Amino acid sequence: GCSTSGTVVNTGETPQSVATTTTAPPPQFGTAHLVDPNGYIAQVDGRTGYYFSTPSGRWHCAILPRDQAGCQLAGGLSSGIGITGAPDEVPDGAGGTTTPNALAVDREHDAAFVALTTPEFSLPAANVLPFGKVLAVAGFRCNVQEEAGVSCVRELTGKGFTFSADGFTPQYTDVP
Repeated sequence: GCSTSGTVVNTGETPQSVATTTTAPPPQFGTAHLVDPNGYIAQVDGRTGYYFSTPSGRWHCAILPRDQAGCQLAGGLSSGIGITGAPDEVPDGAGGTTTPNALAVDREHDAAFVALTTPEFSLPAANVLPFGKVLAVAGFRCNVQEEAGVSCVRELTGKGFTFSADGFTPQYTDVP
């Protein structure tokens, strides 16, 4: 068997430091401004989503459970995105580029301008998400604020976006 003598041998060498990694805890979000998600749920092409319109009616947005959250202009896919600072071109999925028509954040990536081929975030009969209220479901949350605009985030990673016609920020802006 093994036994220890209790003797410590000091070789005079400096011990190697071991690099430790720390994982930041997930961001914490409040519950004060939440709306009942049941008022926003809909089935589209056999998939459950939580759809809303901004108070102006200009933007349609959705949380697609455990997948992504995003927004597009209510006017459809061909009208571009209409946000100051948006890129002129994004990858189109076929090796080329095209004009972006939506903004999205998914489970693993940073928020990005995208080119949708189907209106994933639009439901014409979607209820309005009032200013200062938060729709939170299935790991994502979105809100609409008069000053900041529309903001969505993946709760686990903290990756998100805030946008208005005046510009885009690649971070979530919580309701004060």
